[in-house]
Amino acid sequence: MLYAGAALLSMIASIYLLLRRGNAFASDITPPLRLRRWTAALFASMTLSHVAYLPGVFLTSDDDILLCNLIGTLLDCMIVCPLVIVLLLSMLQDRRRPLWPIAVMFAPIAVGNAFNFITRSYAFLPIAYIYFLLMCMGLIIYMVREVRRYGRWLRDNYADLEHKEVWQSFLIQTVILLTLGFYVFGLGWPAYEYVVQACDIFLVCYLLWRVETLSDLSISEPLPSPVEEETITTQATYEYIAPLLQQYCIDTHLYLQHDLTLLQLAKTIGTNRFYLSQYFSNQGTTYNAYINDLRVNYFIILYREAVDARRSFTAQQLAKESGFRNYNTFNNAFKRKMGLSVTAWMKQ
Repeated sequence: MLYAGAALLSMIASIYLLLRRGNAFASDITPPLRLRRWTAALFASMTLSHVAYLPGVFLTSDDDILLCNLIGTLLDCMIVCPLVIVLLLSMLQDRRRPLWPIAVMFAPIAVGNAFNFITRSYAFLPIAYIYFLLMCMGLIIYMVREVRRYGRWLRDNYADLEHKEVWQSFLIQTVILLTLGFYVFGLGWPAYEYVVQACDIFLVCYLLWRVETLSDLSISEPLPSPVEEETITTQATYEYIAPLLQQYCIDTHLYLQHDLTLLQLAKTIGTNRFYLSQYFSNQGTTYNAYINDLRVNYFIILYREAVDARRSFTAQQLAKESGFRNYNTFNNAFKRKMGLSVTAWMKQ
């Protein structure tokens, strides 16, 4: 029943992502269409994998059971596992990463399992164990680097990071790799069969929620040509950036706008986003930190006005009026700027 439940859940999740246009989890968020399709493909492959292994439950001949397991393993290596990596890379929206290295990476395992299928044996299995472990180590190192790079890209281009960060994707990868390793090595028989299915159900639910609550960041203006960039750069120097930010961002309280991007701010002050990003870099800060500092300053103004007028208020209310959607984000930004938590600062 647990096995059938995992297969049915993955099938329903795949159909939902392919056919439903709206977002059942967060109606105000538009998830990436490309990510939805890759996730639907992964769920469909998980369903197919379950169906491939299912006859092994009813077969009595050892040769038939071996053949069934070899077919399922071959499908996992050729479809399910590569789609897991594709899905993780698709969550990183800073750039399109090539997918052909994934096919190259899984080709030896696929060839080895095809050899096992033809010879009706597990002769390639010891080599597959070693290769699989080395591949997992390489993937972990690569994903750590790419997730950190993606985080820097977010802070350089977006004021609000809610529904954009994907550090959880590394957690997903770790869980998936541990689950697959647990399954491949067959530790803890028969308990591991239940653990694998429970992990499958958890991953389907988590991935479905993660995909539906991840904002689409792919909609952006085309990159300017070198001629356009050079013209804009010569028209705006570092000396003029600060007054422009003061006039069009600070004085107008533009920084209170949710999801204000670097591109939008650059358009507002009449420069391009590359030059503005370089300006923040030369100032030793990021675009995200710059906007959050302005919002913290505005919070302090609202707080002092409320205290002077003896109005009742909460820190959460003032943080929301200061442009922060999430109180934890505000608290972290406040502590980074002021060196104290909001509660400690208010007591002082």
